[in-house]
Amino acid sequence: MWAGNAIAGQVAVGEISPMLLTALRWVGVGVLIFIFARRRIVNEWPALRTRLPLLLALGALGFSTFNALFYIAAHSTVAINIGIINGALPVFVMLGTYIFYRTQVTGAQLIGVVVTLIGIAVVAARGDIALISDVRFNPGDVLMTFACLLYAAYTVALRERPAASGLAIFSIMTVGALATSIPLAIIEILMGDMIWPSPTGWAVALYVAIFPSLLSQLFFLRSVELIGPNRAGLFINLVPIITAAFGVILLNEDFHGYHVAALFLVLSGIWLAERKYIPLK
Repeated sequence: MWAGNAIAGQVAVGEISPMLLTALRWVGVGVLIFIFARRRIVNEWPALRTRLPLLLALGALGFSTFNALFYIAAHSTVAINIGIINGALPVFVMLGTYIFYRTQVTGAQLIGVVVTLIGIAVVAARGDIALISDVRFNPGDVLMTFACLLYAAYTVALRERPAASGLAIFSIMTVGALATSIPLAIIEILMGDMIWPSPTGWAVALYVAIFPSLLSQLFFLRSVELIGPNRAGLFINLVPIITAAFGVILLNEDFHGYHVAALFLVLSGIWLAERKYIPLK
């Protein structure tokens, strides 16, 4: 679903402006939450209120602010840089869990991260090693790094979530995301950069509201609960690989051997990280 979000972002160019899309996605999620989850929120409110500021902050930083920085960075850096920096996200998560919770990191996890990062670099460079050696970093990369740090912090902080259902927790975080995204859309309007959605733009907004914003986040919350932030975060490196596959299937992009190599590396890295080795001291 997150990979589909990347494809939707490409389709959205010229059909709807980025900040308006960000705001509409959370408005859409808010409507769905009101329809399907309002009773659960009421029933679980005593538990939710104990972590209310935290949940609102997580929604603001991990959802809307992360996406806003991602959009801005994409205008001033190249895809290969974004891919490589995004591949470092599991490293940030592991560092965060170690610093704040002293969670031990296994040798297999470190090897797995390195292997998946190589896979990300392969697909980002389209199999051309020379492109990787020519990488130059710019201010957009700083923004992308900061965005990944925010999402890593969000992932680590999920350990402090209240004893409530994932749907109820996500509902409160949606409020934080919505409250942050609306001012960003207003700024875009005042700057004269808003593009009112076309029919295609509305379709993109509907997709990103239901799948990348609602369902995928609920699944990710549940995965962190089941296997912890370190292991869950590593699976994020599948996103650019699946995005490349979607590009071939949905956008008629060319299929190359480096797609296979990258998928093999990322899946191998995840498999290695799932092995139970002696933790590093």
